[in-house]
Amino acid sequence: MKTTVPHQQEITCVPILSSQNQGWENILVEQFQHPAGEGWCHFSDEHAINLSLASRPVSLVQIREGKTYTGLYGKGDISITPAKMPFFARWDRDDRYLQIRVASGFMKRVASEMLESNFDRLELLAEFQTRDPQLEAIAMLLLAELKQENLASKLYVESLANVLAVHLLRFYSATQPRLVTYEGGLSQRQLLQVLEYINEYLSQDIKLADLAKLLGMSQYHFSHLFKRSLGIAPHQYLLQQRVERAKQLLKQTDQSIIDIAFLCGFNSHSHLSKQFRQLTGITPKAYRAQ
Repeated sequence: MKTTVPHQQEITCVPILSSQNQGWENILVEQFQHPAGEGWCHFSDEHAINLSLASRPVSLVQIREGKTYTGLYGKGDISITPAKMPFFARWDRDDRYLQIRVASGFMKRVASEMLESNFDRLELLAEFQTRDPQLEAIAMLLLAELKQENLASKLYVESLANVLAVHLLRFYSATQPRLVTYEGGLSQRQLLQVLEYINEYLSQDIKLADLAKLLGMSQYHFSHLFKRSLGIAPHQYLLQQRVERAKQLLKQTDQSIIDIAFLCGFNSHSHLSKQFRQLTGITPKAYRAQ
């Protein structure tokens, strides 16, 4: 995913947190902390968003496409680097930041689903130092999910990835595309179709793409219309249904809690216990004993 600029020293940093092994698709989220340094960087197939988390401002120099940019980066400052754009960076003190890399193929797919007209060539604008409260909020939600190390949260991450992609298309595209919009919520027939699918495959890895495909719409619009219809997001509904299924099995069977966790789509006893307690206020064991 990452290529070097010939005859130049490449930036090599080991993240302190990474979504690399969490099964997230189309997006890589990593948190870095490293001392002063410099080097070249180039992502061939990904667009990169960097959000500063530094407690103290960091003096940054960046060179790309023959132009030099300098600035004092503080917490909340954002840079955007389109795919295939190499750049040189130098920073003068210990730095902390969140990096989000979005697959260019995923961006093109979202664009094809969302735009009213053909959009053959997607070109994002580079940003050196900008403030964007909405983009920062999306990034911080991804960071919070990364810290949870929750392998069963992929539906939520997919929703955030789609929101991020649409935001980039709206505000950082070289052209100003017109996005397809849907009014109202899902029809009763559509909603029942989705809820029956979730109920049938509750124990499996349900993806946002699977649900959106049922209704022939983009993942972004599906999430939006689903929430309009039920008042909660798809990932929240899925979690509620898994806990409800666990409650039934705890009361009606003598299966072990670990077996019930897997039957309800959780990846471990501890994951079931954590989510169960958040929604009910007690542990699965205490619920069974009642």
